[in-house]
Amino acid sequence: MVNRTHFVFKADDRSYFAILKKDIHALALQGNFNERKVGEIDIIVSEMVSNLVKHAGGGQVLVKLFEEEGLQGIELISIDEGPGMTDVSRMVTDGVSTKNTLGQGLGAMKRLSDVFQVYSQKEWGTIILIRVYNEPRPHFRKAPAVEVRSVVIPKPGEKECGDGFFSMVTHDHVKLFLGDGLGHGPEAARAVMKAGEAFLECRENDPVEIIRTLNLAAKKTRGLVGTVALFDMAAKKWKICGVGNIATKIYGPGISKNYMSYNGIIGLNVPNTLNVQEMEYERGQYIVLCSDGMKSKWDVMKYPLLSRYDMSIVSATILKDFARHTDDMSAVACKINV
Repeated sequence: MVNRTHFVFKADDRSYFAILKKDIHALALQGNFNERKVGEIDIIVSEMVSNLVKHAGGGQVLVKLFEEEGLQGIELISIDEGPGMTDVSRMVTDGVSTKNTLGQGLGAMKRLSDVFQVYSQKEWGTIILIRVYNEPRPHFRKAPAVEVRSVVIPKPGEKECGDGFFSMVTHDHVKLFLGDGLGHGPEAARAVMKAGEAFLECRENDPVEIIRTLNLAAKKTRGLVGTVALFDMAAKKWKICGVGNIATKIYGPGISKNYMSYNGIIGLNVPNTLNVQEMEYERGQYIVLCSDGMKSKWDVMKYPLLSRYDMSIVSATILKDFARHTDDMSAVACKINV
């Protein structure tokens, strides 16, 4: 099972913890985890929310099911605005605590996780990323050639999300599409899903032609904005084309480049003339796309060493500091290692 969006749980009040844990437990059961794994996920969630309240006065937990390399997994991300940590490696060590507790919270989460990362800055807060798979993975694995991660959440109070992210990775290409249906709610979600389904079926390798395919697919919807980014493995370059206000930036060692989209609405009025913008690949480069559910001033270069972390932490960092909370919100990050 795969969730295209994260479920968002507030962890500000202990009286809500029982409901939070029950909902995440039910989600884990849907992910084909055995009884032991579900129990371990329960422990992770318990430690995560307890830490949020004790050390940060509360925060939020993002959860979704995903599939990767033929395995089912669950991803949990905690985000807080607390005091942060100056020495993360020390705080993960069992027995270390700043609150006169046993100091086993972070250590327990790490032991029970297949992927465990903490990004924290003093007086900024902390993001914890955890992934658990339903089957063992090799202990020694090469870094993936392509790392694609996203955080997509609906407007507070809405059940359906008008933002949508879709991707395809083949031997020759990496194709990314981030769309934002006009407005929010069911009709916005329908528009972006129509475009997303057309994107996944499209065999074109030209972002302009892909945009035109999406435009035809979305004709009977309220329309959307969206950007297609394609990485050509042989040519080692990005090719990008977008219509509407999806913000796109490519980061390299010490630099960032912005992509400017065309005015228009996919499904309603796409410009007759569209051109692809190409950007050459360089080692350590990654691309970030965000919907206008994020404030326009986001820039990940101001966060020390962030590019060394999992791309989900990059996406969650943007959400933490730039989410408007008045619309659907999405941030996508992709790193190529070739």
